[in-house]
Amino acid sequence: MSALINALSTRELAEIDDEISHAPYRSAVAIDALKIVQAHRGWVSDESIKALATYLEMSAAELDSIATFYNLIYRRPVGDKVILFCDSVSCWIRGCAKLEQHIGDRLGIKRGETTADNRYTLLPVPCLGACDKAPVMMVGDDLHENLTADSIDAILADDSTSRGEHD
Repeated sequence: MSALINALSTRELAEIDDEISHAPYRSAVAIDALKIVQAHRGWVSDESIKALATYLEMSAAELDSIATFYNLIYRRPVGDKVILFCDSVSCWIRGCAKLEQHIGDRLGIKRGETTADNRYTLLPVPCLGACDKAPVMMVGDDLHENLTADSIDAILADDSTSRGEHD
């Protein structure tokens, strides 16, 4: 057991313990623990699932089912910024399929893929809760509404500029 728990950093364990101190039982913090590991590592590996499950006194299968249910827990490596592209009915009616293709063409990736420079990962999501402003996407923590091909180009260019890069 200690070898698996050693797969978690001291800082991760301290943050998880803080969450546990407010919960009625250890496994009640499963989602929070997954978020903590992801915040430190960018994603949640199989090794992390096993270690967390042991620490939370639950099975790895049970924890993995929680992790895979939530689309914001990444079970494989992602880029520095994740583009969450809404493909709900509202966004679909407003042309999201063409816009997703535009993003893919611009970045050289398809849904589920990460750019060669590890900068972006493009992931579809069923809803971002802004149907009245469809189509929408999130880049990192920023929600972008009423998307067009031009606005997507501007968003990606602005992100490059904010990183001190040039197209």
